Amino acid sequence: MSDEQHQRPPAGRAGRGAARGLRAADWADGRLGIYTLARSNLRKIFPDHWSFMLGEICLYSFVVIILSGVYLTLFFKPSMAEVVYHGPYAPLDGIRMSEAYASTMKLSFEIRGGLLIRQIHHWAALVFVAAMFVHMMRVFFTGAFRKPREINWVFGFLLLFLGMLDGFFGYSLPDDLLSGTGIRFIEGTLLAVPVAGTYIQMFLFGGEFPGTDIVPRFFTVHVLLVPGIMLGLLVAHLILVFHHKHTQWAGPGKTEKNVVGMPLMPVYLAKAGGFFFLVFGVIAVMSAVASINPIWAYGPYRPDQVSTDAQPDWYMGFAEGLIRVMPGWEVSVPGGHTLNLGILIPFLLFPIVLFALAAYPFVEAWITRDTRERHLLDRPRNAPVRTALGAAWISLYLVLLAGGGNDLFATHLHLSLNAITYAVRTAVFVVPVAFFAVTRRWCLGLQRRDREKVLHGRESGIIKRLPHGEFVEVHTPLTPGELHTLTAHDQHRPAALPAETDGNGVTRRAGAVARTRARLAESYFGEGGRIAKPTAEEYLHLTDSGQAHH
Repeated sequence: MSDEQHQRPPAGRAGRGAARGLRAADWADGRLGIYTLARSNLRKIFPDHWSFMLGEICLYSFVVIILSGVYLTLFFKPSMAEVVYHGPYAPLDGIRMSEAYASTMKLSFEIRGGLLIRQIHHWAALVFVAAMFVHMMRVFFTGAFRKPREINWVFGFLLLFLGMLDGFFGYSLPDDLLSGTGIRFIEGTLLAVPVAGTYIQMFLFGGEFPGTDIVPRFFTVHVLLVPGIMLGLLVAHLILVFHHKHTQWAGPGKTEKNVVGMPLMPVYLAKAGGFFFLVFGVIAVMSAVASINPIWAYGPYRPDQVSTDAQPDWYMGFAEGLIRVMPGWEVSVPGGHTLNLGILIPFLLFPIVLFALAAYPFVEAWITRDTRERHLLDRPRNAPVRTALGAAWISLYLVLLAGGGNDLFATHLHLSLNAITYAVRTAVFVVPVAFFAVTRRWCLGLQRRDREKVLHGRESGIIKRLPHGEFVEVHTPLTPGELHTLTAHDQHRPAALPAETDGNGVTRRAGAVARTRARLAESYFGEGGRIAKPTAEEYLHLTDSGQAHH
């Protein structure tokens, strides 16, 4: 059969359909390059590890947020105009409320499936932020942010920050008592800004609090501006993941120049598709069995009412904790003005706590002077200072989160509110330092254990008596793959300061920046910051002498 006959589609209706499909595919490929693009990317290799699924949870929960949010916008009315409620929820019958609150009540009690979709939307937002937080911690502790992925780390951080911000906007839209209290919290923070605070407040609210414009403006930002930016960042993030290759754990056959795993098509896409429905299903089950944000229990917002246990969603709790534990300091300045430091200082610390995380990859690269591309992940124990810094940051976040709920701890545990506040103030300075020290020593201890395991093998529990009468435990030697995993990591050495004199004997003192950099590098890679991994000579010597497995 000739090539022309072989390529000719079969006769009949099926053949004509196949020919039309082929012509349509050729037409699209000639204008969009779909076939060429797919052929070069659908066979791309991705490594397989459970921790890599954290990023997928972020993506899939974001898709759930978009789908459920589109449904909610069909029924929600972003208006602060007053109406009188006459709906099926009898306790609020005849109560004045905003159209935003009334439409949310209608969505919850009168629209078929409305309450379930509301709860799916809210739970998906919480899962999205939590998954991004855990995903970024995985990237941080394993060093996946190193060259060439620093920009992608920044994109991921911006997605986390915008997700937290958009979550606050969405949480504020129903105009219930809880969300209104949160908006009042933001208004007080804005008023603490020197000189410009009152102007910003009047512009944002359209007048004196609560104004008439805050819900419509938050709605526009929540459904249009922030999601649009996030979608662009997400596409850029995924493009860079494709471009740079995925990171992988060290192991036999894995190097900085290859990727060991499964192809995107069909294996990875099939697994990803199934995992999407699994994530969607879990969020739907959570939404069906666990109520969240029951606005009918709070009632519409009134400026003269505040609930005792009013709390934001967990991811914004640390911001409230900053303000609750800050002493109420005020400073009078010339001109009859007063600086409310009790709110202004936490307002300034809020971005510092977050953006310190975004800047870390560039700080570490500056300290280490490592300009190589890194595609193999670090075990957290092999970077003890970085791991300790991450643990200290998380501990600070949790302490501030506890400070944001000091009234709940006081009422539920029957403790003094002042005692809890003073305890949190102390913990802000003590707990991160303690976590840093403990985590660093923990990592060094794990490094020592790995060193002993490489040199002497794994304990077997079998006791053996030597010819001279000594009892020893027999150790099982590690497999070559295990040996490779435990010894594959690099061990940097801190860069030394330049000589104090040049070749001509002229004194040249290092500047303050160079000395600071050298001290930081010493703390990262010096003798106190690592345990030397076994050399090949040490291992061979113990093996030849018969001591490696006793």
